[in-house]
Amino acid sequence: MEDQPGQYQKTIIKQYPARSLNETAESRYWRRFRAPVLAHPGGAISCIDFSPVYPYNYAVTALTNVLIYDAHNRKQIKSWSPLKEKTYSGTFRSDGRLLVVGGENGRVQVFDPYAGNKDERLVRQLKGHERPVHTTRFAPSKFHVLSGSDDATVRWWDITTEEQLYRLDGHTDYVRSSACSPSSSDTWATGSYDHTCRIWDIRSQECTMTLDHGAPVEATVFLPGGSLLATAGGTEIRIWSMLAGGRLLARLANHQKTVTSLAVAPLAGPAATSAPRLISGSLDAHVKVYELDAFKVTHVSKYPSPVLSVAISPNAALLAVGMENGQLSVRKHSHNKGPVGGAPAKPKKVWHQRLTAASYRYFVRGTTEKPSKDDVKISQPGMRRLAPYDHMLRHFQYRAALDAAVATEQVEVVANLLEELAARSGLSAALGGRDAQSLLPLLMHLVKHLSDPRHSDLFIGITNRILDIYAPALGVSEDVDAKLRLLRERAMLEAKLQTSLVKLQGTLEPILHAALSQQPVAEE
Repeated sequence: MEDQPGQYQKTIIKQYPARSLNETAESRYWRRFRAPVLAHPGGAISCIDFSPVYPYNYAVTALTNVLIYDAHNRKQIKSWSPLKEKTYSGTFRSDGRLLVVGGENGRVQVFDPYAGNKDERLVRQLKGHERPVHTTRFAPSKFHVLSGSDDATVRWWDITTEEQLYRLDGHTDYVRSSACSPSSSDTWATGSYDHTCRIWDIRSQECTMTLDHGAPVEATVFLPGGSLLATAGGTEIRIWSMLAGGRLLARLANHQKTVTSLAVAPLAGPAATSAPRLISGSLDAHVKVYELDAFKVTHVSKYPSPVLSVAISPNAALLAVGMENGQLSVRKHSHNKGPVGGAPAKPKKVWHQRLTAASYRYFVRGTTEKPSKDDVKISQPGMRRLAPYDHMLRHFQYRAALDAAVATEQVEVVANLLEELAARSGLSAALGGRDAQSLLPLLMHLVKHLSDPRHSDLFIGITNRILDIYAPALGVSEDVDAKLRLLRERAMLEAKLQTSLVKLQGTLEPILHAALSQQPVAEE
């Protein structure tokens, strides 16, 4: 029904944007990693590695222990102390049958993790490093191992003869991470505390590229396809283009403390993300997920202790996080109800109710249809339904209208009605002449919502007006006196806070302007 001249106009309630962003499909996917199983392997967990083959069991390296967990039930099935000292970087071979481990004494050992006798588990022992070995990796060929040590060297081993084939020199500080390119088994990346990541060609035993990360490099990983490399050091993750000669593509500074580990979430299963994701763990106790198109954070998880290692299973069903306090958290994705890696469950048939007069949908059909350009709308006169505060406002009952608005307990309704009363010069009539019983609900509403940033300016002005009106009546009611004192304190605190924020904004504006005006420095 169209409004007629002289007809009362309803109070328009302003619509404000949501205080938080709606949850996206990406966030919902990562939130489905639920029901964490917690374990305590016995010390800070420096490395977690999933077997590349089904059933995707995972190895956990914690102080002197190496533990193997069953991916089906996330329970420990093997545990031993291979070196009787600190161990590092327990990683599987591509067939999942062997495990290579570095040690504090400089030895590199190859184990059969599923051997029944502990004495039979040791397969090979590679000696040559002079200081602790923090990173070890099997080559795709299965017969070679690359290791990096605190003696600043990278070594290439033949496990069939237990001999060192190559020694790669170039780093000037501890070597703490390594990764093999998925596009070439002869291309390796090693990260060091000398702030560089070096790209090696094993065939020529030469460094083909040096990338300056700008901080001690803690982790390196090639992204799918091998054209991009991610390095982590300090609070930054940097993305490098291998095809462009090591050009820096992005700097991701989303952590507050040192980034300790990186992992790549694969595309696996119909419920997985639309593309692989980069996962990072940090000493700030957060694990963050990045999409690889614009390198934006899509999900964040908080853990109770600094994160030292993070890994995800090849089928993207298990997410494992190792922490500094010795706690291991393993979460399973809820889309996989059966054994991890098993055949996906058959989709359930959806039953559709038949549309008959026995269902409610039968009577509301067509109500959501939009009119076409040829349709004619015929309006019928009818009664306009007014809210109680609108009905009283229409009859100039300003005090009763304000009471009705407060009774709704909706801050937007009260704020808009106060603005309407101010426009009608009716605030004095609405606020004044109240007894204790009618004044208390209004005071309680203002105390509760005075700090709401959307209405704080309006409510502070109303508070000052109320204090001016009822200051002479102090001492009549103890409840009113208590609420007036509390309201005065809240108003003074809010005003002081807003003054501080204005000063802070004035301080930050020139800094932000200078930062935005700087042009990015071209990388060599």
